[in-house]
Amino acid sequence: MDNTTTVTTQTKPRTKASTSGRVNVRFLAVTAMLSAVAYVLMFLDFSVPFMPGFIKMDLSELPALIGAFSMGPSCGIFVCLIKNLIHLTITSTGGVGELSNFILGVAFVLPAGLIYKYKKTRKSALIGALTGMVVMGVLSVFSNYFLTYPIYYNFMSKEAILSAYQAIVPWAKIDSILQCLVCFNMPFTMLKGLFSVFITMLVYKPLSPILKGRQS
Repeated sequence: MDNTTTVTTQTKPRTKASTSGRVNVRFLAVTAMLSAVAYVLMFLDFSVPFMPGFIKMDLSELPALIGAFSMGPSCGIFVCLIKNLIHLTITSTGGVGELSNFILGVAFVLPAGLIYKYKKTRKSALIGALTGMVVMGVLSVFSNYFLTYPIYYNFMSKEAILSAYQAIVPWAKIDSILQCLVCFNMPFTMLKGLFSVFITMLVYKPLSPILKGRQS
């Protein structure tokens, strides 16, 4: 008869607290990384032919949209916040431009993240992102009219800004800043969002396992 005692080692189950801790660390790491990318993208801006030269196109909302899909709407909002807080160190608008950028960024990523969180399919991601794009475009009219452009008037007269828009389509009757914002800035902002939506739809699937820390 074998008197050897067999010792069974029981694996300690993962606790909810330890799992939550790992999730929080990943959330912070992903948010920080995407915020850094968004900040860099703010400088990679370029002019477009159908807008005045002082308005630039950039894709700094792209990382925020990816964050909203991968880690939830709050991640996207934090990315928008952090990139603008960092940009405050070199602001030329007294923080008003950054505030406007933050508001529009949240208007874009929040609907997208919420809709995708409710139903995680490619179709719902597209619907959410397009919804956010439209909300951002509409809100840009009010944000620019009440926040951003009053700051521009300190550096460039209202008449000069209006003339810059009129030069784009000299045959059209454009006689107010509000009309300019509706006819030019709103479509421009939606187009800017559309670029982010398109790129996100292309890159999100391969990036998702990396951001979430799991095997594809």
